[in-house]
Amino acid sequence: MELLNNFSLKNFNTFGIEAKAKQFVAVQSIQDLRAILEENKSNKKFILGGGSNMLLTKDIEALVIHVDLKGKKVVKEDEDFVWVESQAGENWHEFVLWTIDQNFGGLENMSLIPGNVGTTPVQNIGAYGTEIKDTFVSCEAITIENQETKTFTNQECHFGYRESVFKNDAKDQYIITSVVFKLTKRNHKINTSYGDIMGELTNNNIINPTLKDVSNAVIAIRKSKLPDPKELGNSGSFFKNPIILKSDFEKIHQKFPEMKYYEVSETEVKVPAGWLIEQAGLKGKRFGNAGIHKNQALVLVNYGGATGKEILDISKHVQETVLKTFGIDIEAEVNII
Repeated sequence: MELLNNFSLKNFNTFGIEAKAKQFVAVQSIQDLRAILEENKSNKKFILGGGSNMLLTKDIEALVIHVDLKGKKVVKEDEDFVWVESQAGENWHEFVLWTIDQNFGGLENMSLIPGNVGTTPVQNIGAYGTEIKDTFVSCEAITIENQETKTFTNQECHFGYRESVFKNDAKDQYIITSVVFKLTKRNHKINTSYGDIMGELTNNNIINPTLKDVSNAVIAIRKSKLPDPKELGNSGSFFKNPIILKSDFEKIHQKFPEMKYYEVSETEVKVPAGWLIEQAGLKGKRFGNAGIHKNQALVLVNYGGATGKEILDISKHVQETVLKTFGIDIEAEVNII
């Protein structure tokens, strides 16, 4: 465990933004993590996972702790379910593929989402009709202030749409070290109703899809729409899909009858932010070294050499244009640093 000064974070954020950490350390064990926290009680700290859900707009004037804890195991099982624990530093997509290889169901619709396991509860990540909260049992976390261990249950995480207690009341107080998921061993609930999954399966003449079939379909769809961060810097979906009151939506819908939407409650609907951005004429637009991706309007990209501020300015332009066009506010899903 080596403490490095003035360390480049370019390879530690999926946007590929050049920014420096005042100090940087990667921890591979709970013991090392506790030691670093204990030895640096008075120092400002910044916790870094897979670097997939953040936009760096400046250097980090703090000790950056990269959580690199590895390992996964079955902790409990019965005839129908299995409880699997993954350490926080495991790559999310690789973990999902591992569960599918074991014929454990529940995570297949979230294949190919970038990032590490430890940050998935923070954002309550989701895709194609599933979210972390659907299979999440609990997570272990270390309190930054005093290094005590705390377990958060599903209920205690206060999950919402791309929300959790870790973005609100517990923000900057804990480091998640492991997560437990409850997955199916049989009678899998295959979910093909969302997005283009059914179409992809039909194109491949698959009538009774397996977990692997669904995962492969999701991977194919995501690859067709989303750029690989290793080839083109991005953080996946930059914006949340806005949830608005039905009464407000009905007024807007009269003006834009082709607007897509999904009912989320008796009083609210969710509108696809990508559709709004595309209809506002921004899809594929480039501004210098950055822009909006040509295949998926939700994704902002770094074509090479862009600064975080350039990408942030584009995101603000997108928000202002959508608000002016539709009267709908869209929020950034990505954490702006």
